[in-house]
Amino acid sequence: MRLVFMGPPGVGKGTQAERVTTHFKIVHLSTGEILREEINTNTRLGREAKAFMNDGQLVPDDLLLEKMNNRLRQDDCMEGYLLDGFPRTLPQAQGLDSILEDLNQSLDRAVNLTADNDELIRRLVLRGQKSGRDDDSPDVIRKRQQVYRDQTAPLIDYYRRQQILTEVNGIGKISEITDRIIRSLT
Repeated sequence: MRLVFMGPPGVGKGTQAERVTTHFKIVHLSTGEILREEINTNTRLGREAKAFMNDGQLVPDDLLLEKMNNRLRQDDCMEGYLLDGFPRTLPQAQGLDSILEDLNQSLDRAVNLTADNDELIRRLVLRGQKSGRDDDSPDVIRKRQQVYRDQTAPLIDYYRRQQILTEVNGIGKISEITDRIIRSLT
């Protein structure tokens, strides 16, 4: 199974992605984690990505597509994967389609988790207090939400037109949300 997880910052994509990938025994590819690893190891991509992330901006498409093209060709992705945080823009989605075409693959589903904006801000502020993440301050959160609305939300229509979109309510107990997602995929 090849999946894309979408939704605004703080909706719980990472938490649900871990649970869904365990259930379906597929690889969880979090671009956030991939990029943080690049930053921690001080690679060229990491240095470039950090400047954008700390300002609440998306990492440029060409950098992400380069990284994801290489990652999707690794052996552990052959049985399926869940893309968490990628694609985030229409050019990234189109680039992903080209990568998948080259690999003779296609996405099975694009899952969009939905939630109320005020609830998302509350969640992210709490996460920032617990984890010390620089990008979970209220000002950066609001900027990220606006970037999401401007650049990522159009993917909902993109995947709806491809008839692979599934929308799932991202509010509730973690286990309830996981059950909703799994039911929508089976």
